Amino acid sequence: MFSTIQPILFSFHPFKCQDISNKTPNSHSHPVFCGMVPGMNLYYALDNFITYLTAERGASPHTVDAYNRDIISFIRFLEEKGLSLSERTERSFIEIYIAHMRELGKKTRTIVRAISALRGLFNFLLADGIITHNPLEDIEIPKYSPPVPEVLSEQEVLELLQLPNGSKTSLRDRMILELLYATGLRVSELIKLKKSDINLDGGFVIASGKRSKERVVPLNIYSKNTIKAYLEEEKPQGAYLLPNKRGGMLTRQAIWKIIRKYATKMARDNVSPHTMRHTFATHLLEGGADLRSVQILLGHEDISTTQIYTHVDSKRLREIHKKHHPRG
Repeated sequence: MFSTIQPILFSFHPFKCQDISNKTPNSHSHPVFCGMVPGMNLYYALDNFITYLTAERGASPHTVDAYNRDIISFIRFLEEKGLSLSERTERSFIEIYIAHMRELGKKTRTIVRAISALRGLFNFLLADGIITHNPLEDIEIPKYSPPVPEVLSEQEVLELLQLPNGSKTSLRDRMILELLYATGLRVSELIKLKKSDINLDGGFVIASGKRSKERVVPLNIYSKNTIKAYLEEEKPQGAYLLPNKRGGMLTRQAIWKIIRKYATKMARDNVSPHTMRHTFATHLLEGGADLRSVQILLGHEDISTTQIYTHVDSKRLREIHKKHHPRG
């Protein structure tokens, strides 16, 4: 894949750089990252980092793919510019790359993710003793305000849940919608659900989230009844709750198309599986749930991720403040 790439020399203080590209594990000429063990190049380091993300951190395929693309883009930037880290201080060098992304019109969210990917790579190399410090340690991450999540009103949810009707897949489709709204599952968690993960008597599902972390999410009476009817009438074959024709998992794209099909009947073209997750969280907060509980139900590791929903319910927060604050 990279057979035409010429070696780029990197020099991280206090190491001195020498061309060891002819010692790489294969015959290709790759960028060399000085301070690494002999024979290691930057692509080789990337491969090790991706393996670490997948095998040890349990990162999702989506995250792994995004980090891989971001780091390769950084390496190719160095190749195209003929730059090496020895030519400038490391901080200014990284800032040149950030400026380059801005010139390309990259969104702040994309730049933040790229910085996160590179910081993760260099922290990985630092932990292994391959470099002595992370050049992104003091780099300021651009301020990024995530967009306000798109949510459905309670009336819109009721309308959406009633739409699947009159087709061979209606019961399955209604169960998908009910389950997403009742649990706030990620679409990746939904398609991985096995029938053994459903406990109708206990009224909960076991979701396998990011990094294969499991959590228990309650079911409401509506989702329980719909799942029970689906299992009894459709009798899905195989281990998965939502098998494809070959008995494997449905794809994320298949779930997206199902939701899109019914959303368009409501004249809503911006409804996705994640919209159902946002709606689940927002309606819980509007109903009086505390942020910590919503964080647990959503499977967020950091409560700051959950806080995106707090300003959605600003009207209710103002009402609470007015009612309970001494000077409200």
